[in-house]
Amino acid sequence: MANLATNFVGIKSPNPFWLASAPPTDKEYNVVRAFKAGWGGVVWKTLGSEGPPVVNVNGPRYGAIWGADRRLLGLNNIELITDRPLEVNLQEIKRVKRDWKDRALIVSLMVPCDEESWKSILKHVEDTEADGVELNFGCPHGMSERGMGSAVGQVPEYIEMVTRWVKQHSRMPCIVKLTPNITDIRKPAEAAKRGGADAVSLINTINSITSVNLDSFAPEPTIDGRGAHGGYCGPAVKPIALNMVAEIARSAETRGLPISGIGGVTTWRDAAEFMALGAGSVQVCTAAMTYGFKIVQEMISGLSQYMDEKGMTSVDQLVGRAVGNVTDWNQLNLNHVTKAVIDQDACIKCGRCYAACEDTSHQAIDMSADRIFTVKDEECVACNLCVNVCPVENCITMKTLPLGSVDPRTGRVVETYANWTTHPNNPMAIKAAE
Repeated sequence: MANLATNFVGIKSPNPFWLASAPPTDKEYNVVRAFKAGWGGVVWKTLGSEGPPVVNVNGPRYGAIWGADRRLLGLNNIELITDRPLEVNLQEIKRVKRDWKDRALIVSLMVPCDEESWKSILKHVEDTEADGVELNFGCPHGMSERGMGSAVGQVPEYIEMVTRWVKQHSRMPCIVKLTPNITDIRKPAEAAKRGGADAVSLINTINSITSVNLDSFAPEPTIDGRGAHGGYCGPAVKPIALNMVAEIARSAETRGLPISGIGGVTTWRDAAEFMALGAGSVQVCTAAMTYGFKIVQEMISGLSQYMDEKGMTSVDQLVGRAVGNVTDWNQLNLNHVTKAVIDQDACIKCGRCYAACEDTSHQAIDMSADRIFTVKDEECVACNLCVNVCPVENCITMKTLPLGSVDPRTGRVVETYANWTTHPNNPMAIKAAE
C-alpha cells in the first residue's frame, strides 16, 4: 500500500492534500470538518493585522463559468481576506492545532508592507504553534488596491524584502504564494528564494471578469448596479497553473525550490500531474466548494491506487518525475511522425472529425457516400484536432510511424537523433548554420 505521508519543508501531513487559503478555511468549524473528512492539511484563510476592520460586500461574491452540462468550470470571487477579528482567528488556530497534531496547519498572512507590521503578526502566529506561514502575495482584488496582495507579488524586490523580514522574525517555515498576474513567473520565485523562502505556492487567482449582465450592463457578480474584477479559479485555470509550476521546477535559478501546487485540482489525477511536475503538496479550493470536503476521500484512494499500480511506495517517487520531459519548442523532435487512425468499430459516424479537418485543418479525412471516415496519410500532419473533437474516447488515436519508414506526406525517412539540437530539421540548428 502506497504511503501518502508527506514532509514538506518540515511540515508533516498524512497525505499531500491541503485545503487552500479561502472561504473553506475561514474558521474552526470548517477546518475541523475538513480534518474529519481526511484532508492532510489546511492553509487558514488569510489573516490581516490589527487595525481598521476588513469589510466584505454584503451581496454576491462569486461569478461562474459553466460547461454545457452546467458543470462548474471556473469561479470568480471578489471576497477579501478574513473579516473575523484577528484574536478570534488566533484562538481557533491554537485550539485546532492542539487537537489535530498530525495535520498540517499553515497560516496565510497579508499585512501592510512595513517590517513592524510583519514582526508583530508573526509573534502572534507563533504563539498558536501553527506549522508554518504562507505569505499571500497574490490576491488580485480589494487588497491589491490597498498596496498588498498582488501589488506586492508583482514586484520582485518587495517579495524579497518581505520574505527576509519574515525569515528574520520567525522560526516557522515560510511559503511564498505567487500571483499568476505577471509576465514571467520565474522572477517572483527567484526573489522569494533570494529572500530565504522555504517554498513557494502557486498559482493564486487570475485577474478576471467572468461575465457581463446584458440587461443591467454591469459585470457579475453585481453589487448595487456595479461590478469589479475578481480572482478566477477552478478547473479552467489548471493548464496555466501546471505550466507555471513546471517553469519554476525546471529553471536553473529555482530548481530544487519546494513547490505547493494550486489551481484547478479536482481529482487525484490532477493532483498527480502537479506532483509529477514538481509539487510536493497540492492545495484545493474550488473542488471542495463545489462538492464538499469528502471529495478528498476519492483523491486519497485514487492516488494510492495509482501509486500501487506504478510500484511507488512514497510520494517522493512521484514528485518531479515529469520535469525532465518538459522542454522548449525548439528542442522538440521535428522528425518524429505520427498519423491519425480511426477505429471503424467505435466510430458513430457523427462526422465531427471530418467537419473539423475539412473546414479548419488539413483536409486529411475522407468521407464516403455511406459515411465511412478514413484518414489520408499523405495529408495528415498529426495535429490531433480530430482526436480532440471526437465524442467517442479512443475512437481516433495517433500512431507513430516506425524508424526507417517514409512519411507519405513529406517523403522524408523517419529517423531520430541522439542530440536533437544538431538535427538538420531543428530551427535553431538551421539558424546556427546560417
